[in-house]
Amino acid sequence: MDTTGKTVVAFDLYDTLLSTASISQKLTEFIPAETAERLALLWRRYQLEYTWRLNSLGRFDLYHNITVNSLHHAARDLQCTLLPDQVDQLMQSYDSLSTFPDVAAALAKINSSPNLVAVIFSNGQKSMVENSVLRSADLGPQAATFADIITVDEVRKFKPTPDVYQYLARLVGKQHRYRDIWLVSGNPFDITGSKNACLHAAWVDRSGLGWRDGMIADGVPTVSSERLDDLMDRIAEYAQNEAK
Repeated sequence: MDTTGKTVVAFDLYDTLLSTASISQKLTEFIPAETAERLALLWRRYQLEYTWRLNSLGRFDLYHNITVNSLHHAARDLQCTLLPDQVDQLMQSYDSLSTFPDVAAALAKINSSPNLVAVIFSNGQKSMVENSVLRSADLGPQAATFADIITVDEVRKFKPTPDVYQYLARLVGKQHRYRDIWLVSGNPFDITGSKNACLHAAWVDRSGLGWRDGMIADGVPTVSSERLDDLMDRIAEYAQNEAK
């Protein structure tokens, strides 16, 4: 990938472009709606927690397995019974999550900004992420916006360990210019991870409650906004100034 003279915008996928909460609609086919919302949130929480535990243990597992195992964990917590066929259907639905409302406008701005190159950068395994991008009714038609889909398969570690951000920099040809990379995420742990690795970080503040993560003092986002398309304007402005 030739990114000479360009700024790389690396989009996290889940809870940045695609809403994991949208899986609750599929869950309502098997359990009551109120429980479905709780299960969707708890499922996501354990999915992330499992990746952090595996990092700490020095172990690795495929994201598909992590997603299935965390679903079972969340269901047991809420005393829900999901049949094997229902679990299969839910995993298939994970390949067609809905985007957030501001995604289309944000990607349009990427396409109109000659100084920006967009990639997907995800914890998910390559096949799962490709399916999630291409099979999403919302995101699939815009898949050509992304110059590459980069995942952690080869690193065999998960965000926010520095190794995965270094791997991203190498694949996009910016291993000596980390500040030419913007990580865009709705997940605070991803923001602190990218800042710790000396990348720029643009946080999508979906809740509108402001930055609250106090784990490390220098882990605050470079820029933040409640809207993804607004962040693209700010990144494009930065890239244009850098190109002068």
